[in-house]
Amino acid sequence: MAEQDANAQAEGLSAGGAPAQWAQHIQDAAGRGACLRVRGGGSKDHLGDTARGELLDTRAWQGIESYEPSELVIRARAGTPLREVEAVLAERGQHLAFEPPRYGFVASQSGEPTLGGVVACGLSGPGRVSRGAVRDHVLGCTVLTGRAELLRFGGAVMKNVAGFDLSRLMAGSMGTLGVLVDVTLKVMPQPTVSATMRFDVNEAEALAQINKWAAQPLPIDASAWWDGTLLVRLRGARVAVASAVQGMYRERRGELLAPPVADGFWQGVRDHSDEFFVRARQAVMQAGQHGVTLWRISVPPTTAPLGLHGELLAEWFGGLRWVCTPAPAAAVHEVVAKAGGHAQPFLALQTGALVAPAALSAVQRRLHEQVQKAFDPHGVFDTGRLWSRRAD
Repeated sequence: MAEQDANAQAEGLSAGGAPAQWAQHIQDAAGRGACLRVRGGGSKDHLGDTARGELLDTRAWQGIESYEPSELVIRARAGTPLREVEAVLAERGQHLAFEPPRYGFVASQSGEPTLGGVVACGLSGPGRVSRGAVRDHVLGCTVLTGRAELLRFGGAVMKNVAGFDLSRLMAGSMGTLGVLVDVTLKVMPQPTVSATMRFDVNEAEALAQINKWAAQPLPIDASAWWDGTLLVRLRGARVAVASAVQGMYRERRGELLAPPVADGFWQGVRDHSDEFFVRARQAVMQAGQHGVTLWRISVPPTTAPLGLHGELLAEWFGGLRWVCTPAPAAAVHEVVAKAGGHAQPFLALQTGALVAPAALSAVQRRLHEQVQKAFDPHGVFDTGRLWSRRAD
């Protein structure tokens, strides 16, 4: 069971530096009834409404506190640039397996991603379908709550945790529960061999084919379909990858992409610098009052094509679908709800809470309220970016 680390609180807040300043800022905001907006490099500023709240910048608190390559564990301060963490891991042939997005298409408008932002947004790249989400790689963290208390959750080793693993709760919380001070992550070795196959198929055929292959003992690591083209990335042992390539070629007569081309494509999908996302951003910016939105839609992988008007890119064996459409939000939510999934506005001119009120059942809303009140009883971090207790 995760519990408060009194020694960490005493040492961390008495030593001065950024966490001590943050604690004072939190106490002051609670006293004034104000709210704080936690922000690192700002690469996720397009996610939800970020106009509300006083800025609490985490970038001054950076640095890698410990790294044990033999244990596959790294611990770094929340303001540490993602680039720095990945460079250190690459030197030892390791990486963050969930492929955190860096969102190159907004790089000119914001700073570079920080490790705290990576965990707080809870978003993963193409490899998430086979290697797990951000939360699956979080081993522990230290958090400043809305009470200005310094809490430490989890540990620094890969093992089963008895009770509630509250460190994983911070993944995707978007800074609404507190300020991440440091994060401990599980890292993985770089894959031995990687290969990407390309197939010309329509959306329905692609969804059926990739889920058929996913049910087989093949080293499939990622998939993406757009505009009549399905790309499948295989990773693993050399013999396993070679055998899979031969079998898939015999079944579908696909094309094996050259490594530089394949690497460039997957990096573009991960960082949203690929042509689909560039075009989607242009459509959103140029639509004006027409209200084009890029939606991030999560549905069961085997779900048939949703039939929404607009361009679509499907990842994660069909489990993640990006749809750029002028369709009204209510219509999108209705279609997705019928499919047993949920939709999130990812890029739009008109921003609001990331979680629509209708997306939460009464039970889910009550759980959200209880968790948020436990971490932040004064509403210091209730900016309304994820969802808002003050909206009622």
